[in-house]
Formats: sequence, structure tokens, C-alpha cells
Amino acid sequence: MNTEFLFDEDELRPRRTQSGIATSDVVCTSYVTSNDEVFPEILSLYAEEGFTIADVTYGKGVFWRKVDDTPYKVYQTDQKTGVDCRNLPYDDNSLDMIIFDPPYMEGLFRKSTAHLAGGGTYGAFREFYSDGTATADNGGPKYHDAVLDLYIRTGFEVKRVLKDKRFFVVKCQDEVSANRQKLTHVELIYAYERMGFYCRDLFVVTRRNAASVSRLVKQQHARKNHSYFLVFQLYGAKLPYSNFRQELMDRYGL
Repeated sequence: MNTEFLFDEDELRPRRTQSGIATSDVVCTSYVTSNDEVFPEILSLYAEEGFTIADVTYGKGVFWRKVDDTPYKVYQTDQKTGVDCRNLPYDDNSLDMIIFDPPYMEGLFRKSTAHLAGGGTYGAFREFYSDGTATADNGGPKYHDAVLDLYIRTGFEVKRVLKDKRFFVVKCQDEVSANRQKLTHVELIYAYERMGFYCRDLFVVTRRNAASVSRLVKQQHARKNHSYFLVFQLYGAKLPYSNFRQELMDRYGL
């Protein structure tokens, strides 16, 4: 896909003005807290009154626990309600915001229902998101690639139903798969940009309690104790900015 990148002066104009006031009461990018504390901050920046919002992996509504959703029209769906995020029941260009928090560890993507999401660490994923059927596609990608496949296929569907310049809020976490580092947030930024989504913002959520590992013999990688909210804005084929400057890569032969 050849994507045209344009600098939109209006979109990139600084918002700070001389008439503003000095304050530390601002939304920041990093928090040591829980998802339900950070999610309202994201909405305060990007969700306008009257927005039609679809949370396509609603689960038990954890993100919304501390949100007054009366200013919005919110659709609460997931696999248990019969809505597949890869085949959304919404009209083209009909939504202002989509919230997407899929199982982002490969534990849920198993061929056997007996191993569905495993146990322990993955138990919450099974309870929140699974309808009891195996999620792995026998002819499709496996392991970490199966996780990316879900994100990417959903991205195409989101592009169809989202209004131009509206927002796609994605939750993800990096992982180690087959003893190899998988920087999921980087992979998603690149993949979604190729679809026409500009990565407008990134939020880091660090867990309060210490991460633990069962049956550890020798640690090979730092344990992941943080996850991300990525905020994308749909621009179709004309992005205001690229996170991957091809002209620089060309200059150095990369």
C-alpha cells in the first residue's frame, strides 16, 4: 500500500497560547495505576459530548467503571454478546470512537478448548472475552502472530465503520514469545499506519503490584509489568505525520 503523508498545519498547530494559564493539572502519558483510572483521562481528551462510541470488547465493562457515559451513545458488545470485532454490525463511517481491548497474550489462541486461555494469568481473559469456542484458526497464524492477526483484521473493520478523523483506542501489551521479544505496540503502530491510522497518543499503565512467574529457572528477559493505550486517528490515505520516515531510511540505505 502506498500511503501519502501530508503535514496538516491546522492539526499540528500547538495548542498552548499566551492567554493560557500555568497549571500541572494536565493529562499525562504514564501512570502507576489501573486501567479504569487511565481510561477516563483518555476520554477527557478525545471523546466529545454526543460521540457514538462502540466498545467492541466490552467484557465486564472494567474500563467504564469510573466514567459517566451519559454524554455519549455507547454500544457495549463483545464475543459473548455475539459480536465479532472482525465483523462489526455497524454502518460505514458511522462511529466516532471505537474501544478495542482484545486478549493480547497468545494464551487465548489455542486450537483445543481444553487449553483455552490456559489458567492462572490467562484465566481472566477466558472469563471476560471467550464464548467457550476455540479461537485458533487451523489454517491461520499461530502464537504471537495469531494475536497480531486479530488486531490487524479488526483494524480493517474499524477503518470501515469509523468516521474520518475520529478515534480508535487500542489496549495492548508487549510479550515474549518463544523466548523472543515481541514489541506489540511498535508492530501495531506500524501496521495501523499502513491502513491510514495516525498514532495520536500513547499511554503507559504500570501495574501497582509486582509481577510474578511460576517455576522460574533462569530469567531471560525483563518481566513485563506495563501495558499501553494507543490512540489512533483515522486519516485514510493522507496522514498528517508518519512515525516511520521513509526518506530517512532511504538516505542511510535502511
